[in-house]
Formats: sequence, structure tokens, C-alpha cells
Amino acid sequence: MCGIAGVISEKNNLDKSIIQNMTDALAHRGPDAGAIYQDGKAALGHRRLSIIDLSELSNQPMLSHDGRYIIVFNGELYNFKEVKKEINNYPFKSSGDSEVILAAYIKWGVDCLRRFNGMFAFAIWDKIEESLFVVRDRLGIKPLYFSYKAESHFIFASEIRSILKSGLTSRQIDRCGLSDYINYQTVHAPKTIIKDIFQLMPGEYGIYKKGKLTTKKYWDIIPDKYNPNGQYQSYEKVKNNVRQLLSSAVEKRLVSDVPIGAFLSGGIDSSAVVALMSEISERPVDTFSIIFKEKQFDESEYSDLIAKKYKTNHHPILLNPSDFMEEMPNALAAMDVPSGDGVNTYVVSKATKNAGVVVTLSGLGGDELFAGYPFFEKFAQLQKMSAFWKIPAIIRKGFSSGAGPFLKSHQRAKIDMLARANSAEIDQIFPTFRRVFSPEESNQLLNTGKTTCPTDSVEELLLMQKELKKLPLLSQVSVSDISTYTQNILLRDTDQMSMAHALEVRVPFFDHELVEYVIGIPDNMKKPEYAKKLLVESLKPLVPNEIVFRQKKGFHLPWKIWMKKELKSFCDTRINSLAERGMINGVFLKQLWGKFLSGKNDNLWSRIWIFVVLEDWMQRNGIEE
Repeated sequence: MCGIAGVISEKNNLDKSIIQNMTDALAHRGPDAGAIYQDGKAALGHRRLSIIDLSELSNQPMLSHDGRYIIVFNGELYNFKEVKKEINNYPFKSSGDSEVILAAYIKWGVDCLRRFNGMFAFAIWDKIEESLFVVRDRLGIKPLYFSYKAESHFIFASEIRSILKSGLTSRQIDRCGLSDYINYQTVHAPKTIIKDIFQLMPGEYGIYKKGKLTTKKYWDIIPDKYNPNGQYQSYEKVKNNVRQLLSSAVEKRLVSDVPIGAFLSGGIDSSAVVALMSEISERPVDTFSIIFKEKQFDESEYSDLIAKKYKTNHHPILLNPSDFMEEMPNALAAMDVPSGDGVNTYVVSKATKNAGVVVTLSGLGGDELFAGYPFFEKFAQLQKMSAFWKIPAIIRKGFSSGAGPFLKSHQRAKIDMLARANSAEIDQIFPTFRRVFSPEESNQLLNTGKTTCPTDSVEELLLMQKELKKLPLLSQVSVSDISTYTQNILLRDTDQMSMAHALEVRVPFFDHELVEYVIGIPDNMKKPEYAKKLLVESLKPLVPNEIVFRQKKGFHLPWKIWMKKELKSFCDTRINSLAERGMINGVFLKQLWGKFLSGKNDNLWSRIWIFVVLEDWMQRNGIEE
């Protein structure tokens, strides 16, 4: 796990300080080593967090044995030993995964990607061809940002702040990215919130040569030849396959030359990961749980249950809600891009790293794959109401208005958006459930001028998944959530906030072989009669009933109280500053803030917080309108 950066300049006159500044901006991601490579057109930088092969032989930028190719790599290739065995004509000097990627590319070219299992973003410069090969892993676990000016230069990095440090790009807000952020508290790839800075899409590679960039997908979450009747005939066979695939995914992620542990919340997903780790590992697993004095938050009885059952070396970490507020300035400073989430991950990652772990496994992804969110069931229910969308829209709107007195304002807005949808299909329904503001509210908040943006970025992303509607209904939700919210908030914030402390987080539920298989499972086998039934039954008896059927408490920080008391001045200053910017309707924003403070309506705190974070981030990074 590391930080990478690079510039390819067509002018052959790149100042060395540019790549040095970019690399220095990533120092938090890799405190163990740092170096740069530069030739006529290319400059590559690397910051290393040593995980596999701790020797200097695995430092980067790494040159091929003949000096033709140079790689900078962020992530982990879990099956590098297996891939290495297939390469019998390369004089390896190191015992790590970086050199295996380099040798595999030399041997197979682009085709090497189908052999890789891992989380990665890397770039390989070919000195002879003067071409750059850039790649992002299949599920988008590792980030890769770039800025591209045709016939001039190509810039890439693990974080936007590194690209900004090059001084070669704009610091101007992208108005369409801003619209996306307000609607969904994030900006969806390939866009970012900065003009002319983009993201390589998950499962995509790019080749930059002679001033031109060509990108292509090498993997898609929906199988090319999806056959619902081919491999899912027997429920017992499906359960066995799920267990085997997940166990394999966990085992692969135990490859490390430094201490490795696991987050243990006491929920189904983290318990499943710890149980499988304990089956595989020859020594007790190190587990880390966040505990609270407040009984309404604390779930330590469940994490303790799993820790005792599997005899883990358990590390309970006591935190108070006030600890989160004390870390607020540091968490905001660590944000590479504005996010409506992330503070929790920052504080938990810091506590875990301080406890002595360098690598940890997480249960992130279990809800997305195994229908753990309420929307899975709601979507299936809406399909039974398909006749509703055959009624004229004006009459449907009347139905939703009739429900108004019984709902809170944000609930009324959701019902109204659903009633206006063209159908109950996933691309029409899913965006509504993930929206922070309705289209009407967004239009009131934004002063976009003559900027033309897609009507809805999430709907646009879903429409790109041409085979989506051929999948089972529950899998349609899985793909939609993974392709939008999960990749662009959960995985991004996990990477950003854990790497702020040089902590590597691995996510076995997002092993691509497991994902491919589970996405195809029919609804009748995945139907959530209780929480993640298929996952639980696949792993029986590893996850005890006390975990499966417990009432989840969940930890919710008292944001609504803080923003009206301890954080009021902090928020007020930033809201008023943002209101003065021409890109925002300041009058409407102040009205929202005033209503929130007065308590006269049920304004959600998150609808205000995203603006506080946005202005704070713009000020810290010198971002212009």
C-alpha cells in the first residue's frame, strides 16, 4: 500500500521539483520510503508503506532488469506468488509483488490483468515506446486520479492534492461535479469536483502515447455471458461455493510480512471474516473493536463473544463521542476530496494504527453482496406495484401528496420523487434512495449558469450497465450500490482515511471472483428472510445465532446536537462564507441553516454538513469557483 504520482510531458523540459512536490504530498500514505525517477519525458514518484518484502529491493520506482520499463504501484497483488510461477524467464531480484506485476506486463502485456487478484492502481512507463500504461483494480478499491491536456502532458496520482501540487492544473470547481456532490454527498467517477481532473474507472486501463489517452474496460461487474440457470441449480451447492470463495478471499488477504489484524464490530460481516481467519491462521488472530461507555452505542458484548469463541488476541479500544469531535479538524484536514462521511473512519483508523497494527481486514461489502440493506427488500416490494407507474403522472403525484401529513419533509420528498419516476426499474428508483436533495432543491441551491450537466449522474452510471436489468432483482441493487455509493464513498473514504495513518485495509468481500459468483445468484436463494441469510447459512456454524439475530445498535455521533452547540460557530462561519460564493444560492443555503438551527422542521444534519465540509475543503486547498 503506497502513494504514486507521475507526469508525462511532451515538452521534455519538466522541472524536477514538480514531481518532488507531488510525491511529498503523499508522504502520509508511505512513511517507509520515498523516491522519484525522471528521464526526458517521464517523471514518476513513489511513497512506500512496506507490507511485502520489507527490503530495499522492493522500493520504487522500480526498473525492469533491462531498464526499459519503470513501475510505480499502489496496493497489493494477493496471488503474486502464483503469477510469479508462470514467469520463468525473468531474473527477479526481489521477493515482493511489485516486480511480479512488472514482469507479468513485460511477458503478457495488457493480458496480464486477467491473471491478477488484488487491489491496485499502478503505472508503467515504457522508455522505448514512450508510452504510459495506467490501471485501476476491478472494484475501484484503490484510487487513481489524472489530469490530461492533449498534446501537452498527462498527470496522475493516488490523491487529488498531489495533482494540485504539480501546479499544472486548474484549482477551479467543476460545476457538474458540484451538482453531483450536493445531490449525493460525493462525486461519481469518472468526474471529480475539480475541473479537468478525472478518475480512472474501476476495471479500466489507459494508455497515454504521443499526447493522446486511450482508455478501455478490462473487467465488468456483470459477467459477459450471464447464465442464471447454469451454476445455481442446487442451494446446497451455492452455499458450498460461497463458503469456498469467501474462505479463499480471506486466505489470500493474509499474505503479509508485517502484523495483520481484523476489525471486529460484532456484526455478521466482521464476525464472518474473523471466523474464517481463525480457521486459516496458525496463530491467534489480532482483533480490534471500538467500544463505548455509552450503553446505547456499545456492542462490545457481541465482539467479545466472537473474540472468545475464536480465542483471538483481542484489543478493545475505548472511545468517547467527544474523541470524534476533538479529532474533527484533523479528519477534515485529511480529506483529499469533500465527503459527507469519513470522520468515523479517520478516528477508528487512528486508534487501530496506534494499537500497533499495520494491515487489517474489514467486513465492508457484506451488506452490498448479500442484501443487507433495507432498500433490497423495498425494491423487491416496489416491483409488485408496477401497475402504479401505469397511472398518469399527475394522478400519481396526487397520491404522494395525500401521504404528506403523515411523513417528515425529507420522506415526502422521497415519495414525491418515486411517484414521478417513469417506471419501477432500477435506474429510475435507485437514485431516489441515495439522493440527499430533490432535483428541485438542487436547482434552488446551485447557480450553475449556462453549464449543462447530465440530469442525474447515478442514473447515467446505471444506464451504462447495459445488462443490469437481466440480473435478479436483488443483484440489480447490489450492482447499483457497488457502482455508485460503495465505490465513490465507502471504499474511497476507507482508503483516504486509513491511509492518512498509513494503515492498510483489505476487503475480502470485494474479491472479484466472489463478487462475480454472488451477483449471479437467483433471488430465491438470496431472499433476506433474515439479515444476510445466504451468507449465514453458507458459513454455518461459524457465526452464532446471538450475532445473527441480535438487534443492531449502531453508532451514531450526535451531529445534530454538536452543530447547534459546540460546532455552531465552526459551521456558521463556513456556511456564511460559502453563501458568498457565486456558485451557490446563498439566500436558500442560509434559509436551510436557519431552519436547522431553529428546529422548526426536520432538516437532516447531513444536508447542512456537506456544505460545511465543502467550504472547509475549498479554503484548505485554495480551490476557486
